[in-house]
Amino acid sequence: MRFLFIILFIAPSLKSFAQEADTLSLQDTLRTGLFGDTLLVHDTIPDKSYDIDTTIFANASDSLIFYVNKKKMSIYGEASLQYKQTDLKSENIFVDFETNFIEAEGIPSDSVQGKLVGTPVLKEGADAYEGIRMKYNFKTRQGFISSAGTESEGARYTGEKIKKVDEETYFIEDGIYTTCEIDTPHYHFYSNEMKVIHKEQIVAKWIWLHFGGVPFPFPLPFAVFPIESGRRSGIIPPVFGDDFTYGRYFSRFGYFWAISDYMDWNLTGDFYTRGSYNTNSRFRYAKRYNFTGQLEGNYKSFKTGESLDPDRQESIDWFVKWNHNQSITPTLRFDANLQFVSGVNYSRRTIYDLNEILSRDIISNATLSKTWDESGNSATLNYSRTQNLDQNRISEVLPRASFNMSQKYPFRSKTTSGDYDWYELIGFNYSSIFQNNRNKVGNDLKIRGGIQHDIRTSASPKVGYFSVTPSISYQERWYNKRIEKEFAGLDTAGNDVISERDVKEINFVRTFNLGVGASTKFYGIVQPNVLGISAIRHIVNPSVSYSYTPDFSKSFWGYFDTYTNSKGEVIQYNKFEDEVFGGPSQGERQNISFSVSNIFEMKTTVDPTDTTSKEEKIQLLNLDGSISYNFAADSVNFSPLNVGFRTQVGNWFSFNGNSSYTLYETNEYGQNINKFLIEQGRGLLRLTNFSFSVSTSLSGEKLSSSETEEQTSEYQANEFQLGGAERNYKGIYDIKDPDFTIPWDISLNYNYSLDKRNPADIRTYSNISSSLNFNLTPKWKFSFSGSYDFERKEFAAPVVRISRDLHCWLLNFTWNPIGTYRGYSLEIRVKAPQLQDLKVTKRDRFYSGY
Repeated sequence: MRFLFIILFIAPSLKSFAQEADTLSLQDTLRTGLFGDTLLVHDTIPDKSYDIDTTIFANASDSLIFYVNKKKMSIYGEASLQYKQTDLKSENIFVDFETNFIEAEGIPSDSVQGKLVGTPVLKEGADAYEGIRMKYNFKTRQGFISSAGTESEGARYTGEKIKKVDEETYFIEDGIYTTCEIDTPHYHFYSNEMKVIHKEQIVAKWIWLHFGGVPFPFPLPFAVFPIESGRRSGIIPPVFGDDFTYGRYFSRFGYFWAISDYMDWNLTGDFYTRGSYNTNSRFRYAKRYNFTGQLEGNYKSFKTGESLDPDRQESIDWFVKWNHNQSITPTLRFDANLQFVSGVNYSRRTIYDLNEILSRDIISNATLSKTWDESGNSATLNYSRTQNLDQNRISEVLPRASFNMSQKYPFRSKTTSGDYDWYELIGFNYSSIFQNNRNKVGNDLKIRGGIQHDIRTSASPKVGYFSVTPSISYQERWYNKRIEKEFAGLDTAGNDVISERDVKEINFVRTFNLGVGASTKFYGIVQPNVLGISAIRHIVNPSVSYSYTPDFSKSFWGYFDTYTNSKGEVIQYNKFEDEVFGGPSQGERQNISFSVSNIFEMKTTVDPTDTTSKEEKIQLLNLDGSISYNFAADSVNFSPLNVGFRTQVGNWFSFNGNSSYTLYETNEYGQNINKFLIEQGRGLLRLTNFSFSVSTSLSGEKLSSSETEEQTSEYQANEFQLGGAERNYKGIYDIKDPDFTIPWDISLNYNYSLDKRNPADIRTYSNISSSLNFNLTPKWKFSFSGSYDFERKEFAAPVVRISRDLHCWLLNFTWNPIGTYRGYSLEIRVKAPQLQDLKVTKRDRFYSGY
């Protein structure tokens, strides 16, 4: 039988409950039958000078003895004591209400000699402390624990004695700190003096790092270990290493400042013994449901060779990056992603991601967008910038302002709904764009601007089973420049030299086109009800359309001009071909187009033996075809026949492709001539282009591992809220940590294309890319990714990685065998995020720059 003893605790001392008795033994009293399972002490206290502080709950399985005159209490047998947020459990607990001290201890085990059982466990809120013997003041919340230990934020610290001096501060004698959870940790830090600031940090002096029980030869004079969850200010420890080109270095050394819950800032630097250095800074800010962003900057100076070497090189480069996303109002939003770099050398030591290295363009965008919900109208203001690192070309759009008006129906009554008269189906929409382009190549800057207006009127009446859509489109472009070309003589090779100059004048370019289209849809259904197939449906959607565009190159419109070349030939050119929206088209067009799309779908049956079974709809195949005929062309009236196909099987297989066919013969330059193939006895069609891609992705079922789940949840809990899961630093060998719970996964992607437009010059492209990950054992994982070009017979950017789960450590070996950034990296590091810089790294990168 367990006993529960409830005490109304009186501060500062407790009056005697009975003058005639020295002790109250709950065990003896129960034998006399004077009390039930609970001893109740009346809450009426004669002396009103004492106030009730709180209630103490005492619990025992053996006996509970209260010494009234001595104001002490002894609890024996699986003892438990609860006071406010403090919960103490031990085999024996002794309470002194006069001094407010609690002592707890275990007892010798009956089965194992020298082992104690029922040792004290003290919990204060979410924190727990274990030891052999404990003395604790429940008023001041001070005390000490012998041979004690506790855990905080995935790390634990133990010691021969832990002394609590206030609610937040502890002193530890012969302390051990580790993130390894086993009884004999694989590694730990030892110090004979430690100070713990609760949920903040551990400070120690003369720390010895032990690996497998073996101490490192040299101690650290002092160390500060973070045990606070989330962000915290502090020094970012450096990483030491050696670089073949720039010498020995220590990198990533700096300071992180958690300014508030809404912003932080860091500054780091890399320093090399041969005089090179690199500095980085990042400022982040966020306000939930409002805005997020960050500002990054980098400045570096790299030197190769000795100071007196004739081939010594020095380069200074920088970059600035700003990212901002903000919902100003529910209908007004601002997004910016701006990047500015000094030049081509920037990427050599700053970009480490292979995908970024292969992309040679630095792209920036900033957009302010506004929508009007009631009208459906929208407007945007945009800035964009593209910097090509290879050609030193900068293209800017500053600004681009656009307005879009949704479809309006001017003849439709507001009270009408459902069926409309034919004139009520007539609608129009409008859009306008103002754009100013700035293109700079070297020191040559060209500026072009213009305004474009588009109005389209259409209707969508239904005639029987057909939907008919007549339309009229009108476009007007405003420019402040045009070009003028003239023959300027011959060059040294005898070729014509054509000079081009800008003429500044206001011009209006007006164009229009007319069109009408008709489409319908019909179905075919088969219901086999075999092999789990309920039905197969075939959807056919044919359409035909006609469009007319005048020949705007005629002199009547005034959009084209001419010059005479050295041969006396009159050459026509578009006066607005260099403007932002281009010039009007040349040649009349009267196109009639035919297209048909086919969709094949399947529906599965419901398993009658499975109550959770549901029917599924699977799209088997999409097959499209289109061709057009231009009545106004003087030759080669038919366009190529285009055929597209695609299919998707679940989430693990996809197949898509397209092909083009011509009806005409070609000349030696691969251009179509006005001779049909069938007239030459070469069949009806000839394949000119064909391409397809196949991709598949498979993986084994995820293994259940409580250890892995705990590590994953711990990592997620410590993720920096402002930055999400993105790491602060990354290098060319930094890849996402392996997931040992997935035994294997594979993804393959094959691309093939064939270009036969010119039969004399057939070009093919064939490439396969893959990613393979599998567990050699539950603790070893092998990964490979890369691609192979079958035409060039060469690999592109292959990466081999071998990982080993070392319990609280992780080993990664990464190898880039070929390419510009070939080399390897060997890293052994602690998994715990608070000690992510505790690692051993060996890297060798053989940069063969461009």
